[in-house]
Amino acid sequence: MSFISTTTTILSSPIEYLKGVGPLRGDLLKKELNIFTFGDLLEHFPYRHLDKTKITPIAQVNMSMDYVQVAGRLTDFEIVGERKGKRLIAHIRDNSGTMELTWFQGINWVQKMMAIGEEFLVFGKLGFFMGKPQIVHPELEVRTQANAVGKSLLEPIYPTTEKLKVRGLNGRSIAKLTAVLLPQIHVKDLPENLPESIIKELKFPSRYEAYCHIHFPADQSQYDNALRRLKFEELFFAQLRMGMIKGNRHRFSKGIVFDKVGDIFNDFYNHHLPFQLTGAQKRVLKEIRQDTARGHQMNRLLQGDVGSGKTIVALLTMLLAADNGYQSCLMAPTEILAQQHFNSLSKLLSEMNVSIRILTGSTKKAEREKILSGLQSGDIQLLVGTHALIEGVVQFKNLGLAIVDEQHRFGVAQRAELQTKATIPPHVLVMTATPIPRTMAMTAYGDLDYSVMDELPPGRKPITTVHRYETARPSIMDFVKQEIAKGRQAYFIYPLIEESSKLDFENLMKGYEEVKAFFPEPNYYISMVHGKQKPEIKDTNMMRFKTNDTQIMVATTVIEVGVDVPNASVMVMESAERFGLSQLHQLRGRVGRGSEQSFCILLTGQKLTNDARERLKIMCATNDGFLIAEKDLELRGPGDIEGTRQSGMLNFKLASIVQDKDLLEIAKNLSDRLLQDDPDLSSAENLLLKSYLLLKKGKTEWSRVA
Repeated sequence: MSFISTTTTILSSPIEYLKGVGPLRGDLLKKELNIFTFGDLLEHFPYRHLDKTKITPIAQVNMSMDYVQVAGRLTDFEIVGERKGKRLIAHIRDNSGTMELTWFQGINWVQKMMAIGEEFLVFGKLGFFMGKPQIVHPELEVRTQANAVGKSLLEPIYPTTEKLKVRGLNGRSIAKLTAVLLPQIHVKDLPENLPESIIKELKFPSRYEAYCHIHFPADQSQYDNALRRLKFEELFFAQLRMGMIKGNRHRFSKGIVFDKVGDIFNDFYNHHLPFQLTGAQKRVLKEIRQDTARGHQMNRLLQGDVGSGKTIVALLTMLLAADNGYQSCLMAPTEILAQQHFNSLSKLLSEMNVSIRILTGSTKKAEREKILSGLQSGDIQLLVGTHALIEGVVQFKNLGLAIVDEQHRFGVAQRAELQTKATIPPHVLVMTATPIPRTMAMTAYGDLDYSVMDELPPGRKPITTVHRYETARPSIMDFVKQEIAKGRQAYFIYPLIEESSKLDFENLMKGYEEVKAFFPEPNYYISMVHGKQKPEIKDTNMMRFKTNDTQIMVATTVIEVGVDVPNASVMVMESAERFGLSQLHQLRGRVGRGSEQSFCILLTGQKLTNDARERLKIMCATNDGFLIAEKDLELRGPGDIEGTRQSGMLNFKLASIVQDKDLLEIAKNLSDRLLQDDPDLSSAENLLLKSYLLLKKGKTEWSRVA
């Protein structure tokens, strides 16, 4: 992320005008790497640097190495195979041994370089074929006196594509283009975008130096300093942008004032609350009270682990709205979850004079008309529902609070629709049972206020989780029978990559038959739920399990959210190695919802990847969803985490919210400190920052947050 001015002539020059590019290569660079200008090439950063002085003797090459550079004489080459199987095979020899080089593409171009007896420098990703070292599509250059002696500079290797390699634009060729570009760029072309105080405090090189040294550093420390500076820029400006959005909302947004805690709230709290609130629940309620009393719109994310008691917090917030004369709505992503919320809220409010209704796609016409009328008259105080809540016909008399559950399952536009249901936008509380790692919360959700509920209600016991291999199936089934004999229920969960996957469906049906063989009728009854079922069949089967008509539920991951059966004490996860870490944790949360000890059995085959072993080990070691979310982020990276809001926020060119946690903390603290002193960035020193934010508006992922 750079302060490359759109008015700077040299950096806005079309890439085809750079010596060595031309129209044909220019078109390829645009299509393949989105490099349109000199500035784009400057921001196409190397992914590694090669020390040309480091040449590995072929005999010392081994499987522990990733990339390797060797030097030697070309002894032979030949083209073998035809059409799609065609490949070029060559051998290079040094004093210690011989290595095979292979090309499947660009064969004609590579062949022109070949000269038997010539000395070459060879660099590439190491592989082994039949136990012998091999490099496929290596970087190749004739070894001259200049590169034989080696240079003090580290040579950059750039990301490229197969199409570019065929046209002679491999990672090293792009380095040559960058080497042509850099002498044409001067300090004035890369003006500072950070205040002098930050540069001094963090001992950063100048911006111009950072760009020069990230491409062609003299040594490792020069590269590290340049990389740190440019990573910091990405993280800092993202934090600054979101900090300003959040600050402006706190200062300028109009919001309904909930200025009293009245009879409805107090009556429920003192006489109908089924258990004592945890410290975390009390803390979150206090934060919500402060938000809703300020006269500015609340926009708060409430994240709490499975079973942490978010529903009670949501209900108490709705009662707070009712005390102040306002209506509330709670929107859930599925009918099952909406119905579950409605049932539990109705039960909690059964002895109170508070009107609550549910509105979903399957609500009958007569009932729907009554609800629509009751909302407009103000007779209905609390409304629970699905997407049906955002339909145009649904009009409230005075909506003051909108709660969105499992918020990642709704689009931004759908959530925004709720805000149009009142003249003054209602307060918004979005809830998620998917714990969000702190670093992700600071980036993807940095423009929201967020609360964390990290305590379980009293009486809940940690779930015992174990990993077992397929060979232990008979003893697992015996254990499930013992639990059912105690009056408990059990889940058998099967993975599902996509609903239409024939193989997965066959596995589920096979699994169902297998479970039936172990648990025959009439001693046992089984419900089955999967994505291909009609909604009414799915709902019936879930309801049968919920009412203990069936003791066993065989299902795919459709039950990840929305089934609350406190009596279920065992979950068997079939092919557990195929589930992601957060998904395993979410599914496990379906048991352990009562006061009895619950168990989760992770069942796998014998062959497991290292990643799968690590996931299973973490699951057996902890029930802490936040710790699991952190580990999941480390294992998978932010791009794969389900429900990542504004995922582009995490697509930094250089920075990583996993590897650069410390730098992110520094960026966040500096941004907060700066905005606390100067929220509009209007001081002389901060005008530089403001100008840069305006210049980059809409041109980077982090600047598109709204």
